Amino acid sequence: MSRSTLVTGAAGFLGSHLCDALLSEGDNVVGVDNLSTGNLANLSHLSRDSRFSLVELDICKPFDTGKVDYIFNFASPASPIDYSRLGVETLLVGSAGTINTLDLARKYGAGYLHASTSECYGDPEVHPQVETYWGKVNPIGPRSVYDEAKRFSEAAVMAYHRYYGVDTHLVRIFNTYGPRLQANDGRVISNLIVQALRGEPLTIYGDGSQTRSFCYVADLIEGILLLSRSDEHLPVNIGNPVEWTILECAREILAVTGSKSEILFQDLPQDDPTRRRPDITRARTLLNWEPKISLRQGLERSLEYFRACVSSR
Repeated sequence: MSRSTLVTGAAGFLGSHLCDALLSEGDNVVGVDNLSTGNLANLSHLSRDSRFSLVELDICKPFDTGKVDYIFNFASPASPIDYSRLGVETLLVGSAGTINTLDLARKYGAGYLHASTSECYGDPEVHPQVETYWGKVNPIGPRSVYDEAKRFSEAAVMAYHRYYGVDTHLVRIFNTYGPRLQANDGRVISNLIVQALRGEPLTIYGDGSQTRSFCYVADLIEGILLLSRSDEHLPVNIGNPVEWTILECAREILAVTGSKSEILFQDLPQDDPTRRRPDITRARTLLNWEPKISLRQGLERSLEYFRACVSSR
């Protein structure tokens, strides 16, 4: 019998890829999105799939889409541009929205996976970041609406597991990229690759020595699905442990696109993390998972999508 699965944030970058993966495994999928940052184009290829339906609603208000076997909670603005613009909404979806989805899981005895983030570590003093590290987060800074919403969500998920016995899972997602990533969302890969394709200067904040670890979306989704089937309830890092400076990433993008764009250095935003790299020992041990796709390969797989974004503007 097919499993009934609910995906919140279904029209988003990760949510839409997750819907694809679940459908390919035979699930019946109900997607939920209020379309504040999601894009219906990400789901257009599913319009004739009878096993998929999309419900437009705001999970910050109590809702019930019917009996469900598993819930993947991916609803939240995720890019700096979006959560800066929708600060209060980001706090609400990470608090009321998370509680409402947990209540639904409790009601139906459903499994539950929450999409958390490496931003829970803030500007880390421990490197690479391990799941036992509590983080260094500014609770009142410009990024706090996202960081603290996700940290509250983690507390709520663990509380529902401990007090109500909900079968919960927590994934801490590190920088991810690939097709369907918004072209104008302010994240490193999308910013730089769009600028390169347009022949514009590549904007680097600070001196470019800050680091990130970039995971291709297919690798990430595979890790998330493995975690959802596991018995692990504590957070698990899913990301690529290969660390790149932003300047190195920019040069890789120039090589892949063939662009002759120059590099333009600008001031570093407040509370921008200086280092980001996951320790994925737990994912390797518990899930037998690690990423397979290199940055060069992932950029090449993403190029057609970003070319289409640039040509349509």
